[in-house]
Amino acid sequence: MNEIVVRPLGADAAAAQVEQLADVLLDCVEGGASVSFMLPLGREKALGFWRGVVDSVARGERTLIVAEDAHGIAGTVQLITDMPDNQPHRADVAKLLVRRRARGTGIGRRLMEAVEGAARDQGRHLLVLDTASATAARLYERLGWQRVGEVPDYALLPGGRLCATTFYYKQLA
Repeated sequence: MNEIVVRPLGADAAAAQVEQLADVLLDCVEGGASVSFMLPLGREKALGFWRGVVDSVARGERTLIVAEDAHGIAGTVQLITDMPDNQPHRADVAKLLVRRRARGTGIGRRLMEAVEGAARDQGRHLLVLDTASATAARLYERLGWQRVGEVPDYALLPGGRLCATTFYYKQLA
């Protein structure tokens, strides 16, 4: 059986993995995921995004968590902790990305459990996220996230069609 390792990446380790991280992002966008990017997504733009994430990790503004299988990085999620002064208890969960080849293997669940653990470790007890994916929404709800509501025509899918997004929150024990 293929072992999956879920772990945070510090800035140096993330910098060494930007090529694989870009591969994950490209795969997800090419598969239609609404994660802030449009088609065609060029490799340089994907690499630039991840270099910005690395810089943010280095500044202590976010935590980057990856899931690795025998083929390399299969998924990733981020915990954004760079919040306004009046929200030191809160963080945003962003960019839960799972390669198409690895979907249905539990990686999304494991990444979400890891990001919640990272939030607890950093003294955060309120998490917020949004999604345009019905599959992701089912995962969040199974993990105890509370649906706040849906905003129509919130963003564009990679192909250019408008889509709604659904906001969720979770209070950690």
